[in-house]
Amino acid sequence: MSIYDSLNDKQHEAVCHTDGPLLILAGAGSGKTRVLTHRIAYLIDEKNVNPWNILAITFTNKAAGEMRERVDKIVGFGAESIWVSTFHSMCVKILRRFSDHIGYDTNFTIYDGDDQKAAMKLCLKELNLDPKKFSEKSMLGAISNAKDNLIGVSEFAESAKGDYREEIIAKVYKKYQNMLRSNNAMDFDDLIVNTVLLFANDDKVLDYYQERFQYIMVDEYQDTNMAQFELVRLLAKKYRNLCVVGDDDQSIYKFRGANIKNILEFEDFFEETKVIKLEQNYRSTSNILNAANAVIKNNTYRKDKALWTDKDGGDKVAFVQLNDSLYEADFVARNIREAVNNGASYSDFACLYRTNAQSRELEEKFLMNNIPYKIIGGQNFYQRKEIKDVLCYLKTIENGKDDISVRRIINVPKRGIGNTSIEKVATFANENGMGFYETLCIAGEIPTLKSAAGKIKGFTDFIDSCKAKADTDKIRDFVEEVLVEAGYIDELKNENTPESLARLENINEFYGKALDYEESAENPTLSGFLEEVALVADIDNLDEDQDYVVLMTIHSAKGLEFDNVFLTGMEDGLFPGYMAITAEDESEIEEERRLCYVAITRARRKLIMTAAKSRFLRGERQYNNISRFIKEIPPLLLDTRGSLAQVGREIGGDENKKPSFLGFGGDMDGVSGYSYQSNYGSGYGNRTRKKPAKTGDSTLKSTYSVSPVKGSSLKVESASDLGYDVGDTVKHIKFGKGVVTSIVSGAKDFEVTVDFEKSGPRKMFAAFAKLKKI
Repeated sequence: MSIYDSLNDKQHEAVCHTDGPLLILAGAGSGKTRVLTHRIAYLIDEKNVNPWNILAITFTNKAAGEMRERVDKIVGFGAESIWVSTFHSMCVKILRRFSDHIGYDTNFTIYDGDDQKAAMKLCLKELNLDPKKFSEKSMLGAISNAKDNLIGVSEFAESAKGDYREEIIAKVYKKYQNMLRSNNAMDFDDLIVNTVLLFANDDKVLDYYQERFQYIMVDEYQDTNMAQFELVRLLAKKYRNLCVVGDDDQSIYKFRGANIKNILEFEDFFEETKVIKLEQNYRSTSNILNAANAVIKNNTYRKDKALWTDKDGGDKVAFVQLNDSLYEADFVARNIREAVNNGASYSDFACLYRTNAQSRELEEKFLMNNIPYKIIGGQNFYQRKEIKDVLCYLKTIENGKDDISVRRIINVPKRGIGNTSIEKVATFANENGMGFYETLCIAGEIPTLKSAAGKIKGFTDFIDSCKAKADTDKIRDFVEEVLVEAGYIDELKNENTPESLARLENINEFYGKALDYEESAENPTLSGFLEEVALVADIDNLDEDQDYVVLMTIHSAKGLEFDNVFLTGMEDGLFPGYMAITAEDESEIEEERRLCYVAITRARRKLIMTAAKSRFLRGERQYNNISRFIKEIPPLLLDTRGSLAQVGREIGGDENKKPSFLGFGGDMDGVSGYSYQSNYGSGYGNRTRKKPAKTGDSTLKSTYSVSPVKGSSLKVESASDLGYDVGDTVKHIKFGKGVVTSIVSGAKDFEVTVDFEKSGPRKMFAAFAKLKKI
């Protein structure tokens, strides 16, 4: 049996078409890597192509390593001569040999991110530019964008005329490039740009590599930028045996410079292109694929295609709207916990979200439920730089003896207190047996400090003023005030890069944590808040090799797949994001829709999409509509029943046990906050009308609700089932004793008001409160 007999018809066609330009539109889960590796084998086995005449390019070292391994296995002898490489590593090999042709020594240094920042810092200093107005990151971002589009220093300067800020960037760009060249250094963007420059200006070198690479294959072609496109075009110009593989529907890296035109207009750039579509999916059920197809077809700027599978229909895509983001996180955690209790593994689950800031509440609920997890492509929320900075400010205000915290933020944002001055203070402190902050407070008495003493005094005066305000129950407002007065927020706003905006989002999420604390604590204090955060954030002992749930942004999830996926935050304003919704350019929404398509197609068996009626966004409590992407999924593909009894039943579930909220098995006592939305039209769940009833002096409002599956304890059907009435004394696990003053039917549960002895009146949902009559 031939190795090619295992391919489907379209895969076989793509493998056997070897001459001329070929565009393979490979949908999610369609086996594109299989096609690429078999195509390489076919070139060698059937077309007698020399292995050293084949070049395969991909984007990440991980992807290149996996392809290398599979090529070695399938090709065997001679496989080591095939170049399987990332764009950057390929360019380094070429430049190490020929960079002297463009004015560099071949032993050039490659600058990483920290090297770039150090170089940019010197540039800004030499140009006498205020780093608060022209930050290192924003300047480097602008320069990187120019290089991605092959815009050199002179061209940039010419186009910048008449725009003050652009003219400043042009000067910085020139200074930066001169510094790199004088240091015989290149940054990562230069590796691509300088290789293009080499090929464009040296016909002999170009001809050498055109002869060497007569058959070229490029994976993830939808992610290429202009410089990478030009590099590939020059290499393939002579023999034109260029095969690119990609999916325009998965083009989600515009913010990194990816140009979707490269794949959508491939046939315009390369005449007589053969186009083959790989639409058979080997990953997901048909219901998941149909949902993905329904969403992505709303994009107008795309290649027409639709995923299909010969697998069974599978479960419908579940959609649940919760009362707020805390309920949403609790919903995810408790359903995973119930599934594992009934035989599932933690690794059966992944939780995806649009922004890194959304992980905070999920992490907390996972910790509370003893669910091991790992964040992929990001840091633990409380380990992120900006959050650690905020916490160090608060720790310094609360306890000036924490030298580590003080030293972290003494020059953040920059106050002109350099490392030399900090070391002088540390030396004086050690010599005199004093604490670091204690020494800072007498900086004027340290003779070696000179002018730095005044800057240090400004810092200690600020901290002392914050100490005087720290005794407040408005923790959220206090945290914001500290960061604003410290200049931290303005620095991030002025930086105005994707990274700085993401940091602002995380800080806004931290405000939400502070607000949650002050609303739930009996006597909120700064020390109490820091204690709660410290306990929640303590995951240092997590064994990453054990069975765990994966948490990640959708961008980080591209290329991965999971049996069961929770896709959270499906609200307009969050996903799609506010900036995309308000943008005049329709391409912004289309990019968000492609991101949704990527998220949906990560799921193999079950997809559970969630939304919250309200969540803390951009520094304030917001109430958003359900995402337009949910509404683009046909009703027949969605399950919006409150119990969703069948979703997840097969994952370790026991048919004899009572179903949970998602049917993973077991009781779900305490889950609250589910809200049924009936504004989709017909086909969205089973609705029953409740009749008005009376309990004491309170009239229960007439309302629609979703009937739970028999045995589920999500809500109380009758007030008489509560076990207590108005006027009864009850006990709460946290707030202690109190008297029930009101019982009113809400949209999803009975809302009970209790006047507690210690904390006063509080409203809560009956199922969540679990009050016990005394």
